[in-house]
Amino acid sequence: MTAAHVLDPRRTALVLVDLMERIVALPLEPRKGAEALANAEGLAAAFRAAGAPVVLVRVERPAVAEQPPGSGLVPGLLRDGDLEVVKRTLGAFQGTGLDERLRALGVTTLVLGGVATNLGVESTARAAADLGYELVFAEDTMAAFTAAEHEATVRLDFPRLGTVVTASRLRFPAG
Repeated sequence: MTAAHVLDPRRTALVLVDLMERIVALPLEPRKGAEALANAEGLAAAFRAAGAPVVLVRVERPAVAEQPPGSGLVPGLLRDGDLEVVKRTLGAFQGTGLDERLRALGVTTLVLGGVATNLGVESTARAAADLGYELVFAEDTMAAFTAAEHEATVRLDFPRLGTVVTASRLRFPAG
């Protein structure tokens, strides 16, 4: 996870999964939700500055009259120009139109982050890989319910699907 990874802002989108108040507030590992969120917010700011799309995914429970408190995205995360996707499954692609929206933008590479590493993020990654996207995982923008779950996914599964880096290693070309 040491080399810089250069991204093409015209073909790359940041997809952040389930950064919702009630989820970020859970006891998460190997970092607290607030730390994963701060790293994700910094990465989102870099994407916006480069003109690259930011996709914010949140889950809604199906067949309930009202969503639990804290089911919205963390306040201030969604900015003008961002895409908000509401999912009703673990992953962000099933029944959401996300693939079509990304393809319409010319996106071929996804940088993924969010909570939980081994659930929503991994499910989204597996579907994206099946759809032919190049995948990059910003490891420090993620957390899970246990450090073991996070580490197993980051060390065993994600390297088979794409490139694992820290957010600070992601770069856009100058100019």
